[in-house]
Amino acid sequence: MDVHVPVMADRIVDVLSRSLAREGSVVVDGTLGLGGHARAILEANPNARLIGIDRDPDALGVARERLGPLAERATLVHAVYDELPDVLAALGIDAVDAILLDLGLSSLQIDRTERGFAYRVDAPLDMRMDQSEGSSAADVLNTYAAGELSRILKRYGEEKFADRIARAIVRDRPFTTSGPLVETISAAIPAAARFSGGHPAKRTFQALRIEVNRELEALEGVLPAAVDALALGGQIAVLSYHSLEDRLVKRTFAAGASDRAPRDLPVVPEHLRAELELVTRGAERPDEQEVESNPRAASARLRIAKRIRERT
Repeated sequence: MDVHVPVMADRIVDVLSRSLAREGSVVVDGTLGLGGHARAILEANPNARLIGIDRDPDALGVARERLGPLAERATLVHAVYDELPDVLAALGIDAVDAILLDLGLSSLQIDRTERGFAYRVDAPLDMRMDQSEGSSAADVLNTYAAGELSRILKRYGEEKFADRIARAIVRDRPFTTSGPLVETISAAIPAAARFSGGHPAKRTFQALRIEVNRELEALEGVLPAAVDALALGGQIAVLSYHSLEDRLVKRTFAAGASDRAPRDLPVVPEHLRAELELVTRGAERPDEQEVESNPRAASARLRIAKRIRERT
């Protein structure tokens, strides 16, 4: 079984468990992955039931095995997390007590080179979290016009050399594996910039992955839906790994934690009061000890919010 260390698991379990004490409480892990967080949550909360969602069918199989006997208290669903309302409706669940979204790639996707997420090895350019549907990274690279490639590199990768890289990709394509692509990207970046800010292909690969899996679109869809699904006192925890994700989470939580009434209104009506309370002030980060033992946690940012107003 793949080695998998869930990020900031102790903190997440400690906080979410405060909403899972009652018999029959329900927690949703919208990004089940290999089930590390799910297992820790179920072990700490014997009264809780888990709804585990993942778009990767391989991950669902590994997670079920990892959960072992705990899987008796889990319902695992093959879906994208922005399909949360449909998943809950199909299960006859009106509200849940806790929600976790770990937006990082799972060890399954990173470590299995045939999935094409890694830029340090030559592998097929797939990058689909669900390999049964959608366009691969190779499809994007080999069919998008230079302007469209540049757009996604700027928007999703925050790549300042996006135009140069996009033109080089169009010039050198077609691409089927990551090795030649990395060479093209590196050659397109000025020599002085290749040795700063991490691997020269990192931002391009991030942008391709986000485009292929419509990750930001899915996150924009699930955040309000997840807040709406929380019962009074329920909590949502989101682990993000780059600024684009964290910005969306921060904005959604801040809006939910603010009254929606005009500033000069002497009394705020109940339906305009804040529906969320920020449990974390700003984004929490893993401590040095965790990063040392699990380098993949280094870029993690954790935000948690709690529903404090009845659902309407």
